[in-house]
Amino acid sequence: MNRAHPSLPALAPGADRARAMRRLATALLVAMAALFATARHFRGAGLAWEWIGAFAEAAMVGALADWFAVTALFRHPLGLPIPHTAIIPEKKDRIAGAMAEFLRSYFLTPQVVARRLRATNMAGAVGGFLADPNRGGSLRLRAGAAGLLGDLFETLDDDELGDLVKSALRNQLEQLDLAPLLGQLLRAAMADGRHRPLIEATLHWAGLTLEDNEPLLREMIHERANALLKWTGLDERLANTILDGLYRLLAETIVDPQHPLRGKIEEGLESLAQRLVEDPEMQATVARLKAEVLANPAMAAWLDGLWRHGRASLLAMARESDPALPGRLGGLLVRAGTALQDDARLQLMVNRFARRLLVGVASRYGSGIVTLVSDTVRRWDARTITLRIEGAVGRDLQFIRINGTIVGGLVGVALHAAELWM
Repeated sequence: MNRAHPSLPALAPGADRARAMRRLATALLVAMAALFATARHFRGAGLAWEWIGAFAEAAMVGALADWFAVTALFRHPLGLPIPHTAIIPEKKDRIAGAMAEFLRSYFLTPQVVARRLRATNMAGAVGGFLADPNRGGSLRLRAGAAGLLGDLFETLDDDELGDLVKSALRNQLEQLDLAPLLGQLLRAAMADGRHRPLIEATLHWAGLTLEDNEPLLREMIHERANALLKWTGLDERLANTILDGLYRLLAETIVDPQHPLRGKIEEGLESLAQRLVEDPEMQATVARLKAEVLANPAMAAWLDGLWRHGRASLLAMARESDPALPGRLGGLLVRAGTALQDDARLQLMVNRFARRLLVGVASRYGSGIVTLVSDTVRRWDARTITLRIEGAVGRDLQFIRINGTIVGGLVGVALHAAELWM
């Protein structure tokens, strides 16, 4: 009964094919021997048997020579310790070193990796894989990612994971230098004109606030007016004049984009942006305000609510059922794949990042990978390495025996023809 080597289950198909080809090559050798014996028996019966005998004799020699050569690679022929046989088992350490040097020289150097990746559009390939919802591998990837994410969030302790996430978020907020960031954002917004809608909204808000608080303002003006203004009734006219002037100022500022008040507001915003970026005192004030906000219990409650809402949303995305995609997570992957396919700049950035990453891996860990391969081969015993290599290339080596039999026979026929001609 044919028993597979217990440590080599993956090599069974290759080993079986090699064994079948070995039987075929051996059967061909036996057939040539039988044909040669038959030709010798009928040698005087006709000229054809001489040609057949010449073919069979040379075919046997070629078959035996190639059998010896192929067998000598893996074991001692007929069990005889002939020098320079069983090459692979006895030279496995040298083979391991040669394999390691081959990988080191031709595959895992940063220059080779960079050259091979330069012409490869990895971002486009990944984008096409993700963007096609009907592709089997892409669908399995989405389903696997969704299931893994859902299982991860349900398995981990909610409180411990939440504390970890909230602590990490709070640490990032505490380390954030907020004032320069706000100043740069304000400058960028003003450079693109995105501050103008904010000014418009502020002016409208000021008008509505003035209208809602008009009675309070009139009362304040009446209280501060002197007795003469009250006795003559001029305090009411003064209140009307002040309020009408404020309404007119706001209306003109809203209507006229070039109004001086708008210019003053923009100057104030520019000054604020500059102070946020350059003024240490302003930066210290913003940092102090940030620390006060982070220390407020309301901030802790907000972070807690943010974590719970985010966790629930992620679980819902992962667990949503869809015949084509595993919920919104699959939709996100499709949109990411479409962006990778269509956006040339994004492809360039992703490809550049992937090249740098893989070149860095080759530079840092190439020697370790090579050493792992070499050490693994050295740890294999003679039987293991023989079965592995024979299972991989043994079928092709048996073709050498078959070809040697046929070519040897044809050479024998040619030599026989030359002998007759001479």
